[in-house]
Amino acid sequence: MTKQIALVEDDRALRDNYVSALTKQGYEVKAYANRPEAEVAFTKQLPDLAIVDIGLEDEIDGGFAVCQTLRSLSKTLPIIFFTARDNDYDTICGLRMGADDYLTKDISLPHLLARIAALFRRTALLNEPQVPSDLIQSGSLVMDAKRMTVQWKGQLIELTVTEFWMLHAIAKFAGHVKSRQQLMDESKMVVDDTTITSHIKRVRKKFIQLDATFDRIETVYGMGYRWKSENSDSQSSETS
Repeated sequence: MTKQIALVEDDRALRDNYVSALTKQGYEVKAYANRPEAEVAFTKQLPDLAIVDIGLEDEIDGGFAVCQTLRSLSKTLPIIFFTARDNDYDTICGLRMGADDYLTKDISLPHLLARIAALFRRTALLNEPQVPSDLIQSGSLVMDAKRMTVQWKGQLIELTVTEFWMLHAIAKFAGHVKSRQQLMDESKMVVDDTTITSHIKRVRKKFIQLDATFDRIETVYGMGYRWKSENSDSQSSETS
């Protein structure tokens, strides 16, 4: 079945160019010029993936509001911010709102297509037959790769697609340090260190909101991250 992509972009020339490019790759693309137009459409039907600019017409942060609307409608829908705003503040804000990726418009079309394909590959795993290896259990943590669910002490924690696979990459080898490159390889994504750090911080925050004593995700400076087993006597590292 053809994947449907929603593109929320107020620049008509860019919008038309990307609609054409994505359509040539076999995607069905629906484009919107502003937040109200996009949000009305999303309440009727969700796309398979959304690409959203931040500044939309007269709304300087309209894309952030679109992201929040999408997240209220779906916790796992892949969302990519695609914007000219290249700064840490906007990147962190976007990821904290639940986006799976944050790209600037100076990247090449092949790079954008690779990021889209990576997100679709990860969501496609949900439709594959379940096997025992899909389940990870480590103390109070239970992860189901097919249903993309996470439970901590019997309670569900809602993660985005990217957050889920980053946690999965760490937790399936509890006690082992995973480098940032390994996290990218195992979660089928290509991002910079700042983006990885932001995702890990967001995952930690979601666990802590449920359990104030949570300390299972460790940052091993200069090396990467690891999931500390509840019965582990390994030395704790300072978290980022």
